[in-house]
Amino acid sequence: MFFSSIKEKLNHQFYHKLDQNPIRKDVLQIAWPVLLELVLSSLFGMIDMMMLGRISDAQEAAASVAAIGITNQPLFIGLSLVQALNIGATAMVGRYLGTHEYDKMESTVKHVLLLNVLFVGIPWSIITIFFAEPIMKFMGAEWDALHYGIPYFKIIMFGFIFQSISFALSAALRGVGETKVPMKVNITVNFFNVVGNAILIYGLFGLPKLGVVGAAISTVGAHALSAIALCFYVMKGKSVIPFQLKKSFRFNRLILFNFVKIGIPASLEQLVLRVGLIIFAKIVASLGTVIFAAHQIGLNILGLSFQPGSAFGISASALLSRSLGEGDPERAEAYAKETRRIGSRISTAMAIIFFLFSEQLVGLYTPDPEIIKNASTVLKIIAFVQPFQSSQLILAGGLRGAGDTVWPLLATLLSLLCIRTSLAYLFVKVLHYGLIGAWVAIFMDQLVRWLVIYLRFLSGHWKHIAIR
Repeated sequence: MFFSSIKEKLNHQFYHKLDQNPIRKDVLQIAWPVLLELVLSSLFGMIDMMMLGRISDAQEAAASVAAIGITNQPLFIGLSLVQALNIGATAMVGRYLGTHEYDKMESTVKHVLLLNVLFVGIPWSIITIFFAEPIMKFMGAEWDALHYGIPYFKIIMFGFIFQSISFALSAALRGVGETKVPMKVNITVNFFNVVGNAILIYGLFGLPKLGVVGAAISTVGAHALSAIALCFYVMKGKSVIPFQLKKSFRFNRLILFNFVKIGIPASLEQLVLRVGLIIFAKIVASLGTVIFAAHQIGLNILGLSFQPGSAFGISASALLSRSLGEGDPERAEAYAKETRRIGSRISTAMAIIFFLFSEQLVGLYTPDPEIIKNASTVLKIIAFVQPFQSSQLILAGGLRGAGDTVWPLLATLLSLLCIRTSLAYLFVKVLHYGLIGAWVAIFMDQLVRWLVIYLRFLSGHWKHIAIR
């Protein structure tokens, strides 16, 4: 009774404070399910890599971890094209919710599903599966990473079709503030993915020991389950977004125009991002499989640190698009500032943890002392990246929600393709600073990107962008 009364009192105080600050309340209602989903998804991904990193054969373990890192870059090119369309979907359904144009919301979701599957998902899967070996060689994979990575690559790229469906529906649901459903679906399927990985990687319960191929099979199964569950939710009429398969569908010129207006800069941004990351990965891969495995562990943990900024960026995107649809730009600005404030506090806490416990975190992935030494130094650099990374992710999310996708493109073009890759080449190839030099280049990239995005937000021009 004593503890329950304390809990009730704390809950009462918490919700009372939120009621006094409706802006914060709206931000947290959308952001916390996304944050929980993204963080747990990253943790599940980290567990997957830890499993591979602890395969008994040290060479197979390092090659499997490196193979995932090399495979991720071509995969992320496809996902970047999907996400470019999804950015448009999130901004558009948010605006249409604000203006109560529900028919346009339904049409937007059908457009984004068809465009994702027919023009991105299926073609990119076919291309990458057919050219798997040349792509991995181009990425700088050594013979051991090729040996373990090609089967993994082909299976993962087949599952990309399911990813394109689940990403599109998740983006649309987040645009109308329904963030709990994607959260529940993705946490559930990621849990099954981890269990499936353990069984198939190590050959538990009498099944064959498949190693990295087992991880790929389990991951694709999880993507398929996610796509099915989200389709079922939307098509059963449980969402505020109307969706009727029997209703006739035609491509709408105005909606396509909005996708082009928002999506082309967003797609170019994502392509620039992925091209820059591929060039960067090739530079780091030249340092050898063991160093690249350490780099990949660093990227895996950096991916976790992205999540608060990504979650509050999604919240900013949904809330800004809705507020602008309602004709209230000042409220939209208040949402952006509040999301940035909360996200910055979380990223600062993560930075402290990364700096103080770097060796312990890396030790969860591998017992290899060489990898631990290199990756723990990387984590200390990641700690300094946090404040700039969080701020630019959140404000860029807000700009995209407003339909202002050109400036995030310019920021990425300047910071990643120009600064990160050129500095990485200088520090790694010319000055021979090794992995540390590559990660200093990442720090400079995030610093410049934050500056460009922040100045654009301060200008206020994003408040006046129209969507038809």
